[in-house]
Amino acid sequence: MSDAPLPHESGPAAGTPRVVPATGIQLRDVDQDALRVLSRLQRNGHEAYLVGGCVRDLLLGRKPKDFDVATAAHPRQIKRLFRNGRIIGRRFRLVHVVYGPHVVETATFRADPVAPENGSDEEPGDLLITEDNVYGSAAQDARRRDFTVNALFYDPSAGEILDYVDGLPDIEAGILRTIGDPPVRFAEDPVRILRAIKFATRLGFRIEENTWQAMCSHAHALSRSAAPRVAEEILRLLRSGTVLGAFRMLRASGALATLFPEIDAYLGRRDDPDPAAHDRADLYWRLLEALDADIHAGAEPTPAVLLAVLFLRVVEHKSEAGGGPAAALAADLIEPLATSARLPRRAVEGAKRIIAMQHRFTQPWTQSPRRVLFLHSEDFPEALHLFRLRSAAWGQGWDVYEGWLERHRHAREMPESELAGLRRRGRRRGGRRRRRGARADSPSADAADGSDLAG
Repeated sequence: MSDAPLPHESGPAAGTPRVVPATGIQLRDVDQDALRVLSRLQRNGHEAYLVGGCVRDLLLGRKPKDFDVATAAHPRQIKRLFRNGRIIGRRFRLVHVVYGPHVVETATFRADPVAPENGSDEEPGDLLITEDNVYGSAAQDARRRDFTVNALFYDPSAGEILDYVDGLPDIEAGILRTIGDPPVRFAEDPVRILRAIKFATRLGFRIEENTWQAMCSHAHALSRSAAPRVAEEILRLLRSGTVLGAFRMLRASGALATLFPEIDAYLGRRDDPDPAAHDRADLYWRLLEALDADIHAGAEPTPAVLLAVLFLRVVEHKSEAGGGPAAALAADLIEPLATSARLPRRAVEGAKRIIAMQHRFTQPWTQSPRRVLFLHSEDFPEALHLFRLRSAAWGQGWDVYEGWLERHRHAREMPESELAGLRRRGRRRGGRRRRRGARADSPSADAADGSDLAG
């Protein structure tokens, strides 16, 4: 693409923003690095604003997580102004301006993608966006964003908010609404369904009726979305502190049945008259509620713990019904995510192992080498975190959790020489079992071998 300056549109087609004083925003609440980026761009003749979630959160009195910049400058022009900038992305090229550990994401104004030409691989009428590097004006950039509350521009130097899409009234009313025709916007990018749920639950906003209906009618299209993007949004929901409301909304919209059919089947129909079905669903919701409470208390669960929370009750229910050992069931459910969603292998393998370990916490404690080595296993802290969430969710086992927590504290004080002796004893016992025909396990078998996990 050329780096030639973009012509300013004029007349009704360009649109005129509603400009209001940013009286509710204090400059001290704005990231200083983002202000540096804006200042340099504007001094060099480029239109530039803060945009998106940071503007929304500042207006709502919330602390923004990130400060993003949108500008008329093209990526290579931005890069020339910032030696500390690097161009990233293919589907959506932008510049990361780096200040030490901090990154200011700086993107060029975008316009709607050009319709595919005849002979393209895309089917006629297919609205799914696969390329997104068509540059445009500020007005075009605002209109191509997902929701009105995320499309506001803030110019700190002028102290003004620019609103091209009536986002300000929706922020004041607490309404989440798509920009443009809802069915078209969700057909273009079905992942917007997950983003709508994330914003609605996190901000406490009501989803506008036409937007909600389009979410429900396009939930099936999530199966066509890039699996890594879907997985990223699901992990964000799990870390949000509002996952209970989010997953209820996923279920109500039909998105849960598309993304996680096993979980949807476990929860059953909402109008099921069988009390056992309601009790089963209640156990799942209580576990998500415990996760929310844990995050609000300051905990930072690992991806392995988050994935385990997602599937724990489904695995246990199938195992209790005679479907097989928990380890095998967890592998069947979670393993496909490693390839389809390209989730970190460590998180997937960790989730499988800590689900399989849960029954060990309720077994009688003995001072056997294997029990002591379990306390020193790499997966123990995550497994105990999951057990803590279970205990909090179901109102039982908290004394058991505290007992294991105390044993873990003592185990960490064990001299290394004593621990090495226990490991040698464990290996000798493992060797005798293998001579009787048992399968040789991985090195981690010293801490949690397969026979012990089977119960």
